[in-house]
Amino acid sequence: MSAQASDRNVVNLLLLKHRNSINLSDISNIGKTWEQHRANAERISNYYATASDDELNNYAWRIKICSEFLEFQLSPEQADGILKLKLSHTRFCRVRHCPVCQWRRSLMWKAKAYKIIPQVVTDYPKYRWLFITLTVRNCQIWELRKTLDQMNKAFKRLTELKAWPAKGWVKSLEVTKGRDGVSAHPHLHILAMVQPSYFSHGYLSQAKWTGLWQQCLRVDYQPVVHISAIAKRHDPTILIPEILKYQVKESDLIADREWFLELTRQLHKTRAIAVGGILRHYMRELEESNQDLINCGEEIDKANQQTVSFRWDRKSRKYKIEG
Repeated sequence: MSAQASDRNVVNLLLLKHRNSINLSDISNIGKTWEQHRANAERISNYYATASDDELNNYAWRIKICSEFLEFQLSPEQADGILKLKLSHTRFCRVRHCPVCQWRRSLMWKAKAYKIIPQVVTDYPKYRWLFITLTVRNCQIWELRKTLDQMNKAFKRLTELKAWPAKGWVKSLEVTKGRDGVSAHPHLHILAMVQPSYFSHGYLSQAKWTGLWQQCLRVDYQPVVHISAIAKRHDPTILIPEILKYQVKESDLIADREWFLELTRQLHKTRAIAVGGILRHYMRELEESNQDLINCGEEIDKANQQTVSFRWDRKSRKYKIEG
């Protein structure tokens, strides 16, 4: 008997033994992650269900049936006996603030970027990379769209300045809940590639960056700006998790119903990711809306495929194995 066949027999015996009681989190570390996001999705669905807006009510139904059924390709993890599961089939709702879909979307963005950035580095080996965070003062949640419009116009002005050093950039929006529990704190994260000569010609100090951002925002206060350079021999992919993460932290999504519902209205049809300059040629697909949320960087071997399925149980808040 081959080692692969033997492994399958071990897996089958495990599943048969626990067929009536096994949860996804019992056999895979990723199970806890799935169950956490799905439990939070239940909460978000309830928020939408109680809104006085038909479109938001529709979101409630879509999230309710999102990822209810999960099918995985199954293979044993040789290192420690833990089963390795690769998602092969489910139905996603694609509601922007669904915790499950937000998580999968972030995984998808990162998987794409991890493949693309090394090619950019190969094509432009001497270019340097900056990580930039641009902020504004907190705004009331009902003023978020207006504030984002102001920030996007300001960023466009910034990129049109003669002093703007980036030849390519990825810009992502993050919104966090203000410490007062009412306001919103929007900010932009930018991964920017600059010419090798940047640090000797055209270098911008922290104070200069702050002044330019204030000028482009057209505000009478000094905004907070963070700039850091990636060391010459370091790989810019280390910043991908920070650039291409969630747009809104999951803990903020579920913290307050009214704040969340207004957030949904304010962010409707706004863009989470934008790419410019040289990087647009490589990464424009990050801006696409209808993307594959199943194969998020996971290679699935279609040959000799063995699958196992789970269904969401609302009472236990667990994914139960299907009989």
